[in-house]
Amino acid sequence: MWTEALYTAEEMKHAEAGHDVPTLMQRAGQAVAEEALARFPDAASFGGVCGKGANGGDGRIALEVLRSAGRRADEGLEGDVLIDALFGTGFSGEPRPEAAGLIERMNGAGVPILAVDIPSGVDASTGEVPAAAVRAAATVTFHGRKVGLEVAPGRFLAGEVVLADIGLEAQETAHALITDEVIRLVPAKRDEDTKYTSGSVLVVGGSPGLTGAACLAATAAFRADAGYVAVAAPREALPVLETRLLEAVKRPLEDAFEAAERASALALGPGLGREGGAQELVRRLLEETALPAVVDADGLFGLEPFDRTAPTVLTPHSGELGRLIDRDSGWVDAHRLEAVRSAAERFRCVVLLKGADTLVAEPGAGVLVHGGSPAALATAGTGDVLTGVIAAFLAKGLDARTAAAAGVAAHSRAAVLTGRSRGMVAGDVVEALPAALAA
Repeated sequence: MWTEALYTAEEMKHAEAGHDVPTLMQRAGQAVAEEALARFPDAASFGGVCGKGANGGDGRIALEVLRSAGRRADEGLEGDVLIDALFGTGFSGEPRPEAAGLIERMNGAGVPILAVDIPSGVDASTGEVPAAAVRAAATVTFHGRKVGLEVAPGRFLAGEVVLADIGLEAQETAHALITDEVIRLVPAKRDEDTKYTSGSVLVVGGSPGLTGAACLAATAAFRADAGYVAVAAPREALPVLETRLLEAVKRPLEDAFEAAERASALALGPGLGREGGAQELVRRLLEETALPAVVDADGLFGLEPFDRTAPTVLTPHSGELGRLIDRDSGWVDAHRLEAVRSAAERFRCVVLLKGADTLVAEPGAGVLVHGGSPAALATAGTGDVLTGVIAAFLAKGLDARTAAAAGVAAHSRAAVLTGRSRGMVAGDVVEALPAALAA
């Protein structure tokens, strides 16, 4: 299986039903204490901020275990390390003023914080942080990862997440983490394949001044193992594309429909621009062809719901997604799970919301989350690379949801394989794609 379960608060409640609560709490508190000792071996004292519920009980047990280990461990804000057991996974909404003030004092104490199950103030089911929330150095979470630990902004407050087994059975969950195992689903070229049957991609974009985007998408499609790539671009940009792209076929933009006859997938938008009927061309290609398509960048500008049954993936960042659902980017960043699901339902296709926590939503299905993208990917052109990769995978016959998931996994793995934590450029990711697929 290429996914890992992500639990909401309600799903965790269901997983715990029928189990002895004191036993679960003892196991949870023990796990927190063991992690505290292992992570902070030189800490002479631990302070605990413990609420009234089960999460607070876990924290108090952790303090007892730490005292048994010879450490000073008491409730309060005194300590070399603080244990956050104020709220648990059942928390939602805004903390009351007294609790919010306590959270602010914890964050301002100047010592590392170890969160119990989830940082207090983070919604475990969505990752939303409506008000004050603990900024943890690490989080010990029980049984399974929580949605709020993987979806921003909650993921940015969790620190390193440590998973502790407390003896519960696995449960089905609505949402899931994407693992690198999904890359195995991408078909390799067979002996009997031709350049067309192994995946033929048409990139539509590359206006003057923006040719780099189309070049990156086209080259990425090749490096993602497509056998044939063509680029349809404005005539005045073709000389640049002829110089920059060796392997791809170049066609004038007005020949896009003719070029599509040899394609098995479309990549619409990289460097397309927003003038000269670009929006109309994207709409026509989506509605008048039956080809799988990935739409990005300028292809998303002014996009309205369309009528098609072919596999389709939209790949916006938060600003672009906000325009698709008539929200501003700040709202999207604060409600990423809700936003991507809303876009998927509105456009009736797969929507991939880019970010440190890339989200893949499909109408009527749970959201897939990929949280392993390195920070180095925050550089110009990497979105165009992702578009090319997903287009190649669509051209090879993967369904839209799987192509999007495999695309983001391969894209992220390639970034890691560059070995560059700083100064990476999009072209580095392109060159590492073959190794990412082969690893």
